[in-house]
Order: sequence, then structure tokens, then C-alpha cells
Amino acid sequence: MKRLAIALLLALLLAGVAGQFLLPARYDQQFRDQTDALPGGQHLLGTDELGRDRAARLLAGARVSLLLAPAASVLALVLAAVLGLSAGWFGGWWDRGVSTLIDLMISVPIFLVLITARAVLPLNVSPVTSVMITFLLLGLLGWAGSARVIRGACRTQLNSDYILRALATGCSRPRLLFVHLLPNLWPVLRTQFIVAVPAFILDEANLSLLGLGVAEPLPSLGSLLKELTHLPSSPNWLGLAAPAILLAITVCAFEFLLPPKEGSS
Repeated sequence: MKRLAIALLLALLLAGVAGQFLLPARYDQQFRDQTDALPGGQHLLGTDELGRDRAARLLAGARVSLLLAPAASVLALVLAAVLGLSAGWFGGWWDRGVSTLIDLMISVPIFLVLITARAVLPLNVSPVTSVMITFLLLGLLGWAGSARVIRGACRTQLNSDYILRALATGCSRPRLLFVHLLPNLWPVLRTQFIVAVPAFILDEANLSLLGLGVAEPLPSLGSLLKELTHLPSSPNWLGLAAPAILLAITVCAFEFLLPPKEGSS
């Protein structure tokens, strides 16, 4: 299942990147005489109320989410690794200070912080700027949970037998960190990255539903979900539901990339 999930995510990313070359329409191109068109040969998923091709917008939204959510996850993981590792490595007052900061960040719901931070920033910006602001905020504010996990894993490793034996043999601190500690923390770092990507995609979706995410006309999976409100009165149920289906598939695919839980068969 893990290989299938990787293949599926790569296929979605490739389709998102190549969609602008494979489809006859751009995501922002309007066909004013074909508004709210049903799926057909020219428009595979029909058009929206402005006459824009839904398939082109879906692939463009997948491209935005699948490229920038991992980038935000990398930023959050770097911050989490620096703070978590340093807290576990140095201990003492630095550990207490970082742990207090982590507890403070976790005690406040991240989504409320995201809404507040995004609301105080300019909203009338270009679509590209809105994308950068949204995912930069996700990366800068979404590190606390991973930092707590990394700090705990670091403390556990430092108290393990192989670290104590390395210290007893005179292993230098830099070698202990880069040769012994970091390679054994790599599974933890990888897992935290995989967990963060779908979480950031969903956070962006929630922000876009509130009008605080990616700005029009640039689509994302989140902004496309707003059209689901028209589902009961529209005959084009496939075009309206496609973003939700793709979002669910993407999140489930990332779940299959996680290592199996201990004790599971």
C-alpha cells in the first residue's frame, strides 16, 4: 500500500504540473458563453459560474497544494528540529524555556492563530503573494507538536546504551550528534514531515473556505471546496465534488505512508 500511495501522490503531482499543457484551457481562462456547463468533450468536469474549466482549476489547485504544503512542512520541520534537538541536547534552562514555548504554542489552537495572523496581514494582495503568505504562516506556526516529539525522542536516545558507550569511548560531541544521534532520529523526522503535509493541506482548505487563503483567480483544493455549497441545486455533481474527492484521496494517501503502529499486524 505504501508504494501505491507514493505512486498515486506522484501521479497527482505530475498531473497538476503537466495539466496546463495537457488541457486545452488555463485555470483562469473564461468561456463566457459556456458558464455552468456540464461535463463534456471540451470541458471534462464542466465549467463554473464564470465559465472557467473545472478540470484545469482542479489540476492547478492540486499543484498548489501538493507543492507548497510539503514546502511549509519542511520549514516547520526545520524549526521543530532546531528547537527540539537543542532542547534535548543542552537540557537545563534552555530545555525548560523551549518546553514552555512549545506548551504555549500547543495550548492555543493553531487554526485560531492562523486566522488571526492571516487576518491582520493585507488581504488585497496578488494570488502568488497570498499563496506564499498562507503557506509561510503554516510553516512558521505549525512546528510545536513536532518539536515536542523530537525533543522527547532526543532525550530518549541520549539516555540509551549506545550513546553512553560512545561517550565512554571518548566520542566527541559533534561526532555523537551527527554520526550517532541524528541517523537514529531520522525515522522520527520523516514521520513528522509526513504527518504535517496533509495537516497543512487541510489547514489551507479551512482558511480558503473563510476567504483567508489563496486568492482568486489562483485555485487551491481548499478554495475549490467553496463551490460545494451549490451541490444540492446543481446537476454537475461530479465537477463540484471532484475537489473534495481529490482532497480525501490525497490525505488518505499520506496516511498510508506512515509507519505501522507498534503491535499492529
